[in-house]
Amino acid sequence: MTVIALGVPMRLLLIRHGQTAANLAGALDTAAPGMPLTEAGHRQAGELVGVLRDERIGAVFVSPLTRARQTAEPLAAALGARPRVRTGLRELEAGVWECSTAPDDVSRYAAVASAWASGRPEVPMPGAGDGTEFLGRFDAVVAEAAACGAEVAALVTHGTAVRIWSAARAANVCLGFVLENEVPNTGVVVVEGTPVTGWRVLSWAGQEVGERTASALVLG
Repeated sequence: MTVIALGVPMRLLLIRHGQTAANLAGALDTAAPGMPLTEAGHRQAGELVGVLRDERIGAVFVSPLTRARQTAEPLAAALGARPRVRTGLRELEAGVWECSTAPDDVSRYAAVASAWASGRPEVPMPGAGDGTEFLGRFDAVVAEAAACGAEVAALVTHGTAVRIWSAARAANVCLGFVLENEVPNTGVVVVEGTPVTGWRVLSWAGQEVGERTASALVLG
């Protein structure tokens, strides 16, 4: 396989896993192995194959958590690809708030994650790591995908991970935008660029994303 240089732009498909019972309960489910997909989640994973049928996907990377691996299975099978399991794609660990459904705990978790996206990666997640660790491990998988020889790589991961990495690394997406725009189950965020030149979000869960303006980032 010919390796594409890190300076040549490529597309990343950042895909959130399908529905789980924890999603329905609003629980912070971030520890391994995590909950499996619901029946609806399995349907969503199957439908993802059709959603991405026009993408020239050359590699599939996946979080080791159960829900992500189950989501990736139909896509990888349709492509005849072997999923590359990477711990760097795991969700932001909730630490002391793991499994909580309390609104205050969810808000505290979101506040720490938001600090990482806004340039303060040193803020710790109580009982877990910090933003330097999270961004470093996610960046490492992105760099591997950029160097693997594929024009398009699918990264099956988690909602908060996609939002925080995008806000921290994409030039045209800010924290306010990702706070206002969740990634639904099996939603796809399309990113283009390289680890050298940087990244730009092209679309967010099916909606085209425009350039950053003086006041806000606009959806096309």
